[in-house]
Amino acid sequence: MIAMTKLNPVTQRILELLDKNNLWYQTFRHKPVRTSQEAADVRPGYSLHQGAKALILKVYYSKTRSEFIMYVLAGDAKIDKSLLKARLGIKNFRFATPEEVAEITNGVLPGGIPPFGNLFGLKVYVDKSLLDNEKIVFNAGDRSFSIAMRLKDYFRLVRPVVLR
Repeated sequence: MIAMTKLNPVTQRILELLDKNNLWYQTFRHKPVRTSQEAADVRPGYSLHQGAKALILKVYYSKTRSEFIMYVLAGDAKIDKSLLKARLGIKNFRFATPEEVAEITNGVLPGGIPPFGNLFGLKVYVDKSLLDNEKIVFNAGDRSFSIAMRLKDYFRLVRPVVLR
């Protein structure tokens, strides 16, 4: 357990969840980062592929029906637009704006979004690229604070849907 003073409230919630469930994790304080590559460069012992990149997307099912979701993929992976549209049954999607991200996440900045969409009331979908990893690492509500944890524990806590 680490001291929780001066941590983002979202970071605190994730750490409390991990502690409550007695799960293994590792934390990193580092310079602020925005991209997956920058994050990989400041997390010793972890590769870019182990980074869990959490994106908030607005998906459009029709002209009148849309919603925000979270899509999580490996740090070195790119969105497969065709797969995403086919698996989710959507017409189109776009990235949430920085203002929408802040509103949905209670102030978390892009680049600091953790893959815990369930904390924000979002459905969470995971790309198959993340499944290669035993451990994942991610910015946890703050661009200068990362958490590494076991992938199986992440699945247990978040219960995301895997897109294959």
